[in-house]
Amino acid sequence: MTAPTTATSTERSGFDLALGEEQELVRRTAREFAREKVLPRAAEIDEHKKVPRELVDEMGALGFMGIFVPERYGGAGLDRLAYVLAVEEINRACASTGVILCSHASLAVAPILRWGTEAQRQRWLPAMARGERIGCFALSEPASGSDAAAMRASARRDGDDWVLDGTKNFITNGSIADVCVVFAQTDASLRHRGIAAFVVEKGTPGFSVGKLERKLGIRGSDTAQLVFEGCRVPAANMLGAVGEGFRIALSTLDGGRISIAAQAVGIARACLEDALAYAKEREAFGTKIAELQGIQWMLADMATEVDAARLLTWRAATLEDAGEDHVLAAAEAKLFASDVAVKAARDCVQIFGGYGYLQDFPAERHYRDAKITEIYEGTSEIMKLVISEQMLKEQA
Repeated sequence: MTAPTTATSTERSGFDLALGEEQELVRRTAREFAREKVLPRAAEIDEHKKVPRELVDEMGALGFMGIFVPERYGGAGLDRLAYVLAVEEINRACASTGVILCSHASLAVAPILRWGTEAQRQRWLPAMARGERIGCFALSEPASGSDAAAMRASARRDGDDWVLDGTKNFITNGSIADVCVVFAQTDASLRHRGIAAFVVEKGTPGFSVGKLERKLGIRGSDTAQLVFEGCRVPAANMLGAVGEGFRIALSTLDGGRISIAAQAVGIARACLEDALAYAKEREAFGTKIAELQGIQWMLADMATEVDAARLLTWRAATLEDAGEDHVLAAAEAKLFASDVAVKAARDCVQIFGGYGYLQDFPAERHYRDAKITEIYEGTSEIMKLVISEQMLKEQA
């Protein structure tokens, strides 16, 4: 796909819709893996609240865990569009499995790739790209979510080390991660200008996993609290410089929002495909319910909105691949796609009727999984703030 080169977001809205040969191969491979290996276990994953490690290992073996990492660091060397194609397919099958990939690649691999020194990239990326080491992103805290600048986790310099203290909340992959990108405040009086980013490895003294959260959806993915108590981290583990942490966090989230938009498209597509299949089998009033206009209109809306959300997501990924400003496009994609996922999930349950409320059918799982896409990596309300700020900036 080719990216536009003109200045404004409106002018950048056009892009080539043709996928390249490698991108098509990624989509086919991810779809086959999702259908054959992940989908048959999706209900079990949700019920037992655990994604089998062999599925994560296979995502690594297929190249998905490091899909946009250059080959010199052990990755597949493909683009972000190829990545979102894989994300959609895997999340169509199981959002719990999909979010492990999303958080690892978008939130841990990506900032090390972009902000790390050559030595840091060589040290961490090869094993992460192969899926041998899992990554996580620790920004949110018990008292700070959307207002990341209000974080209380601290970092103080002590010789050649930094000492971290504090607690991080809602960390996807938190208990299974081997490599954690952590943000801490070096000087509270500076607020966002004092934040620094560090790479902390599992097993570092003073770094431990706290409670695991019990969640409404994506229950197979672990969400953990991380605790840092006198955690001594070498200065060589800092990403960027002191004061660049906030910028690193925001730029990482911009890319992460494209990933979550792709996840939302996958969930919404699952709702559409499952509802359509059910409607073609279920009979009421002497006919298949797919023949009823009320059902047809719901399916038509779902299909249209899923396609629109996918196009917004592809546009954002294409802009990121081209090195263009994608802040606005990413926020728009996440805002719209997450709304589409929640609406599609609601309509999916409605089409299934009473069966949609039962755990024996996939509709209720989709309903629970969809909601989180409106919350993590920036709530829908924050997305609207980002979009409006970008629009006002362009008009200034």
